[in-house]
Amino acid sequence: MERSGGGDPRETLRLLWRSPQARSGRGRPPKVSLEKIVAAGTALADRDGLDAMTMERLAASLGVGTMTLYTHVPGKAELVDLMVDSARQELDLTPAGSWRDRIERYAQQTTALHGRHPWLRAVSTVRPPLGPGLLARDDFLLAALSLTGLSAAERSAASDSLVTFVDGAAAALAEHTHAERISGQSDEDWWADRQEFWESFFDPARYPAIEQTWHNGGFDRDAAKAAANAFEFGLRALLDGIAATAERNR
Repeated sequence: MERSGGGDPRETLRLLWRSPQARSGRGRPPKVSLEKIVAAGTALADRDGLDAMTMERLAASLGVGTMTLYTHVPGKAELVDLMVDSARQELDLTPAGSWRDRIERYAQQTTALHGRHPWLRAVSTVRPPLGPGLLARDDFLLAALSLTGLSAAERSAASDSLVTFVDGAAAALAEHTHAERISGQSDEDWWADRQEFWESFFDPARYPAIEQTWHNGGFDRDAAKAAANAFEFGLRALLDGIAATAERNR
Protein backbone atom coordinates (compact mmCIF):
# COMPACT_ATOMS: atom_id res chain seq x y z
CA MET A 1 0.00 0.00 0.00
CA GLU A 2 1.17 3.51 -0.83
CA ARG A 3 1.01 6.17 1.86
CA SER A 4 0.38 9.80 1.10
CA GLY A 5 2.45 12.47 2.80
CA GLY A 6 5.70 10.55 2.44
CA GLY A 7 7.48 12.93 0.10
CA ASP A 8 9.41 16.10 0.73
CA PRO A 9 6.90 18.34 2.54
CA ARG A 10 8.00 21.66 1.08
CA GLU A 11 8.21 20.37 -2.47
CA THR A 12 4.88 18.56 -2.14
CA LEU A 13 3.11 21.68 -0.88
CA ARG A 14 4.68 23.80 -3.61
CA LEU A 15 3.48 21.35 -6.26
CA LEU A 16 0.01 20.86 -4.77
CA TRP A 17 -0.60 24.60 -4.76
CA ARG A 18 1.31 25.16 -8.02
CA SER A 19 3.64 27.68 -6.46
CA PRO A 20 5.80 28.95 -9.35
CA GLN A 21 9.40 27.84 -9.53
CA ALA A 22 11.95 30.34 -10.75
CA ARG A 23 13.35 29.64 -14.22
CA SER A 24 16.30 31.25 -15.92
CA GLY A 25 14.39 31.83 -19.15
CA ARG A 26 17.18 30.14 -21.12
CA GLY A 27 17.02 26.92 -23.03
CA ARG A 28 14.18 25.05 -24.64
CA PRO A 29 10.67 25.10 -23.21
CA PRO A 30 9.79 21.97 -21.23
CA LYS A 31 8.48 19.00 -23.25
CA VAL A 32 5.82 18.17 -20.68
CA SER A 33 3.97 20.07 -17.97
CA LEU A 34 3.19 19.02 -14.41
CA GLU A 35 -0.50 18.77 -15.36
CA LYS A 36 0.33 16.34 -18.17
CA ILE A 37 2.49 14.24 -15.86
CA VAL A 38 -0.28 13.99 -13.24
CA ALA A 39 -2.88 13.16 -15.91
CA ALA A 40 -0.65 10.50 -17.49
CA GLY A 41 0.17 8.99 -14.10
CA THR A 42 -3.52 8.81 -13.27
CA ALA A 43 -4.35 7.18 -16.61
CA LEU A 44 -1.59 4.60 -16.14
CA ALA A 45 -2.73 3.79 -12.59
CA ASP A 46 -6.37 3.60 -13.75
CA ARG A 47 -5.44 1.03 -16.36
CA ASP A 48 -2.72 -1.07 -14.72
CA GLY A 49 -2.75 -0.21 -11.01
CA LEU A 50 -0.60 1.98 -8.82
CA ASP A 51 2.24 -0.55 -8.52
CA ALA A 52 2.63 -0.48 -12.30
CA MET A 53 2.81 3.32 -12.31
CA THR A 54 6.59 3.63 -12.15
CA MET A 55 8.47 6.74 -13.17
CA GLU A 56 10.08 4.77 -16.01
CA ARG A 57 6.77 3.60 -17.47
CA LEU A 58 5.26 7.03 -16.99
CA ALA A 59 8.12 8.67 -18.86
CA ALA A 60 7.77 6.17 -21.70
CA SER A 61 4.04 6.88 -21.97
CA LEU A 62 4.83 10.58 -22.35
CA GLY A 63 7.63 10.00 -24.82
CA VAL A 64 10.32 11.58 -22.64
CA GLY A 65 13.29 10.40 -20.63
CA THR A 66 12.81 9.53 -16.99
CA MET A 67 15.08 12.37 -15.90
CA THR A 68 12.72 14.82 -17.61
CA LEU A 69 10.04 13.90 -15.06
CA TYR A 70 12.38 14.70 -12.19
CA THR A 71 12.67 18.29 -13.38
CA HIS A 72 8.96 18.64 -12.53
CA VAL A 73 8.38 16.30 -9.57
CA PRO A 74 10.95 14.85 -7.10
CA GLY A 75 9.63 11.29 -7.19
CA LYS A 76 6.71 8.90 -7.02
CA ALA A 77 5.79 9.79 -3.43
CA GLU A 78 5.11 13.40 -4.37
CA LEU A 79 3.40 12.36 -7.61
CA VAL A 80 0.97 10.08 -5.77
CA ASP A 81 -0.04 13.00 -3.54
CA LEU A 82 -0.66 15.11 -6.64
CA MET A 83 -2.74 12.34 -8.24
CA VAL A 84 -4.87 11.85 -5.12
CA ASP A 85 -5.57 15.56 -4.77
CA SER A 86 -6.25 15.91 -8.49
CA ALA A 87 -8.78 13.07 -8.29
CA ARG A 88 -10.55 14.79 -5.39
CA GLN A 89 -10.92 17.90 -7.49
CA GLU A 90 -13.19 15.94 -9.84
CA LEU A 91 -15.96 16.09 -7.21
CA ASP A 92 -18.73 18.59 -7.87
CA LEU A 93 -19.01 20.36 -4.53
CA THR A 94 -21.70 22.89 -5.46
CA PRO A 95 -23.56 23.80 -2.22
CA ALA A 96 -27.17 23.09 -3.20
CA GLY A 97 -30.05 21.57 -1.25
CA SER A 98 -30.36 20.56 2.40
CA TRP A 99 -27.38 19.42 4.44
CA ARG A 100 -28.46 15.83 3.94
CA ASP A 101 -28.88 16.26 0.18
CA ARG A 102 -25.37 17.68 -0.04
CA ILE A 103 -23.76 14.84 1.88
CA GLU A 104 -25.68 12.17 -0.04
CA ARG A 105 -24.51 13.75 -3.30
CA TYR A 106 -20.94 13.81 -1.99
CA ALA A 107 -21.22 10.10 -1.13
CA GLN A 108 -22.58 9.21 -4.58
CA GLN A 109 -19.85 11.17 -6.30
CA THR A 110 -17.14 9.61 -4.14
CA THR A 111 -18.44 6.16 -5.09
CA ALA A 112 -18.21 7.09 -8.77
CA LEU A 113 -14.74 8.56 -8.19
CA HIS A 114 -13.44 5.27 -6.76
CA GLY A 115 -15.02 3.46 -9.67
CA ARG A 116 -13.07 5.62 -12.13
CA HIS A 117 -9.86 5.44 -10.10
CA PRO A 118 -9.77 2.05 -8.31
CA TRP A 119 -6.13 2.66 -7.31
CA LEU A 120 -7.35 5.20 -4.73
CA ARG A 121 -8.16 2.30 -2.41
CA ALA A 122 -4.44 1.43 -2.37
CA VAL A 123 -3.38 4.80 -0.95
CA SER A 124 -3.54 5.43 2.79
CA THR A 125 -4.39 9.09 3.41
CA VAL A 126 -4.08 9.06 7.19
CA ARG A 127 -1.46 11.75 6.57
CA PRO A 128 -3.26 13.47 3.70
CA PRO A 129 -2.02 15.60 0.84
CA LEU A 130 -2.74 19.15 2.02
CA GLY A 131 -3.92 20.36 -1.35
CA PRO A 132 -6.93 22.20 -2.78
CA GLY A 133 -8.85 18.97 -3.37
CA LEU A 134 -8.68 18.02 0.32
CA LEU A 135 -9.55 21.49 1.56
CA ALA A 136 -12.47 21.87 -0.86
CA ARG A 137 -13.92 18.56 0.30
CA ASP A 138 -13.52 19.30 3.99
CA ASP A 139 -14.89 22.82 3.63
CA PHE A 140 -17.90 21.47 1.73
CA LEU A 141 -18.71 18.89 4.42
CA LEU A 142 -18.26 21.33 7.30
CA ALA A 143 -20.43 23.92 5.54
CA ALA A 144 -23.17 21.32 5.00
CA LEU A 145 -22.98 20.20 8.63
CA SER A 146 -23.14 23.81 9.82
CA LEU A 147 -26.79 23.73 8.73
CA THR A 148 -27.60 21.01 11.29
CA GLY A 149 -27.08 22.94 14.52
CA LEU A 150 -24.21 20.74 15.70
CA SER A 151 -21.44 22.36 17.71
CA ALA A 152 -18.09 23.04 16.04
CA ALA A 153 -16.53 20.00 17.71
CA GLU A 154 -19.46 17.81 16.68
CA ARG A 155 -19.30 19.08 13.09
CA SER A 156 -15.61 18.20 12.93
CA ALA A 157 -16.21 14.72 14.35
CA ALA A 158 -19.18 14.15 12.03
CA SER A 159 -17.14 15.24 9.00
CA ASP A 160 -14.31 12.85 9.92
CA SER A 161 -16.82 10.03 10.42
CA LEU A 162 -18.39 10.67 7.03
CA VAL A 163 -15.05 10.71 5.24
CA THR A 164 -13.94 7.49 6.96
CA PHE A 165 -17.16 5.67 6.15
CA VAL A 166 -17.73 6.98 2.62
CA ASP A 167 -14.15 6.44 1.45
CA GLY A 168 -14.01 2.94 2.95
CA ALA A 169 -17.38 1.86 1.56
CA ALA A 170 -16.70 3.40 -1.86
CA ALA A 171 -13.36 1.60 -2.01
CA ALA A 172 -15.07 -1.72 -1.16
CA LEU A 173 -17.59 -1.21 -3.95
CA ALA A 174 -14.82 -0.45 -6.43
CA GLU A 175 -12.89 -3.51 -5.26
CA HIS A 176 -15.69 -5.86 -6.37
CA THR A 177 -15.53 -4.52 -9.91
CA HIS A 178 -11.73 -4.40 -9.90
CA ALA A 179 -11.36 -7.98 -8.60
CA GLU A 180 -13.59 -9.34 -11.36
CA ARG A 181 -11.72 -7.36 -14.02
CA ILE A 182 -8.23 -8.50 -13.06
CA SER A 183 -9.17 -12.12 -12.26
CA GLY A 184 -11.65 -12.69 -15.07
CA GLN A 185 -13.91 -14.44 -12.56
CA SER A 186 -17.25 -13.13 -11.33
CA ASP A 187 -18.20 -13.10 -7.64
CA GLU A 188 -20.86 -15.70 -8.41
CA ASP A 189 -18.30 -18.08 -9.94
CA TRP A 190 -15.85 -17.43 -7.09
CA TRP A 191 -18.44 -18.48 -4.50
CA ALA A 192 -19.54 -21.44 -6.62
CA ASP A 193 -15.97 -22.75 -6.54
CA ARG A 194 -16.17 -22.68 -2.75
CA GLN A 195 -19.50 -24.43 -2.32
CA GLU A 196 -17.64 -27.22 -0.52
CA PHE A 197 -17.06 -24.82 2.37
CA TRP A 198 -20.77 -24.77 3.19
CA GLU A 199 -21.17 -28.51 2.64
CA SER A 200 -18.11 -29.79 4.48
CA PHE A 201 -16.66 -27.12 6.77
CA PHE A 202 -19.38 -24.76 7.98
CA ASP A 203 -20.81 -25.82 11.36
CA PRO A 204 -24.29 -24.31 12.02
CA ALA A 205 -24.11 -25.16 15.72
CA ARG A 206 -20.86 -23.24 16.10
CA TYR A 207 -22.10 -20.18 14.17
CA PRO A 208 -25.84 -20.04 14.94
CA ALA A 209 -26.31 -16.34 14.13
CA ILE A 210 -24.92 -16.85 10.61
CA GLU A 211 -27.13 -19.92 10.17
CA GLN A 212 -30.24 -18.04 11.33
CA THR A 213 -29.51 -15.04 9.12
CA TRP A 214 -28.98 -17.36 6.15
CA HIS A 215 -32.28 -19.16 6.63
CA ASN A 216 -34.14 -15.86 7.08
CA GLY A 217 -32.94 -14.58 3.72
CA GLY A 218 -30.25 -12.23 5.02
CA PHE A 219 -27.70 -13.39 2.46
CA ASP A 220 -29.99 -13.71 -0.58
CA ARG A 221 -27.97 -11.41 -2.83
CA ASP A 222 -24.65 -11.40 -4.67
CA ALA A 223 -21.53 -9.89 -3.14
CA ALA A 224 -21.64 -6.67 -5.18
CA LYS A 225 -25.29 -6.12 -4.27
CA ALA A 226 -24.48 -6.81 -0.62
CA ALA A 227 -21.73 -4.17 -0.71
CA ALA A 228 -24.10 -1.64 -2.28
CA ASN A 229 -26.77 -2.40 0.35
CA ALA A 230 -24.20 -2.03 3.13
CA PHE A 231 -23.17 1.35 1.73
CA GLU A 232 -26.76 2.63 1.58
CA PHE A 233 -27.64 1.25 5.02
CA GLY A 234 -24.50 2.60 6.67
CA LEU A 235 -24.81 6.07 5.17
CA ARG A 236 -28.48 6.33 6.10
CA ALA A 237 -27.76 5.22 9.67
CA LEU A 238 -24.88 7.70 9.98
CA LEU A 239 -26.98 10.60 8.67
CA ASP A 240 -29.89 9.60 10.90
CA GLY A 241 -27.51 9.66 13.86
CA ILE A 242 -26.25 13.13 12.95
CA ALA A 243 -29.82 14.37 12.61
CA ALA A 244 -30.78 12.84 15.98
CA THR A 245 -27.80 14.45 17.71
CA ALA A 246 -28.65 17.83 16.20
CA GLU A 247 -32.26 17.47 17.35
CA ARG A 248 -31.16 16.68 20.92
CA ASN A 249 -29.00 19.82 20.87
CA ARG A 250 -32.06 21.90 20.08
